[in-house]
This record gives sequence, C-alpha cells and structure tokens, in this order.
Amino acid sequence: MAKSNAARVARAEVERPVKTKVRTAPADLDRLIHERVRLAIVSALAVRESLTFNELKALLQTSDGNLSVHARKLEDAEYIVCSKSFEGRVPKTEYRLTALGRRALERYLDHMEALIRATRSGAR
Repeated sequence: MAKSNAARVARAEVERPVKTKVRTAPADLDRLIHERVRLAIVSALAVRESLTFNELKALLQTSDGNLSVHARKLEDAEYIVCSKSFEGRVPKTEYRLTALGRRALERYLDHMEALIRATRSGAR
C-alpha cells in the first residue's frame, strides 16, 4: 500500500506543471515611481510647490520610517530635493519635486494611460 501511494505522489509531481513567478514589467515602466508610497509622494509634490515631512506623513498616513526610506530613494534618483531648516528650535524638513522628477512622473502617467487604453481596446 505504501508503495502505491509513493508511486501516485511521484506521478502527480511529475505531471504537475511547475509554477514560476514571472515579472512582466516593460522596460520603460519607471519601477522607482511605480511603488505606491513613492508614487504618492511624487504625485502630492506635483500639485504643491512643497510639502513638509509632517504634511506628507499625514497625507499618506504612513510612518516616519516608511516615509523616510521612500523619500530617500526619490532623493537619490534626484526626483525630489530635501531642505532642512529650523523654525525656532523645531527642525523642519521640506520636499520639492525636481524638473527631472516631474518629467519622470509625466512619462509614468503617459505609460499607464497607454496601458489602460490598450487594455480597454483589447477587451472589446
């Protein structure tokens, strides 16, 4: 009995297709902006001249650490700039979208709109 069960399990494993996780991201999709929190940061800064750390944190409803990590990645890519100052004795961190960041957001939005159009026209 044990032998037939083992044979059945072995046969099932051979017949079962192997599932692999395939990432299909077009080369022109900006993976840096595509992440939800970073897209929200860039989008918020696109409609405002600047936002403070606390304003972004409240707007995005995220933690200090999460916002810091994502803002740093955008800074490293030169999509946003960060300026630090003091108001009285209170530190103030302010972010602005750069021209490069604005162009990257426009390209990203154009790409997403094209995907939506292609999906809608393919569904008909």
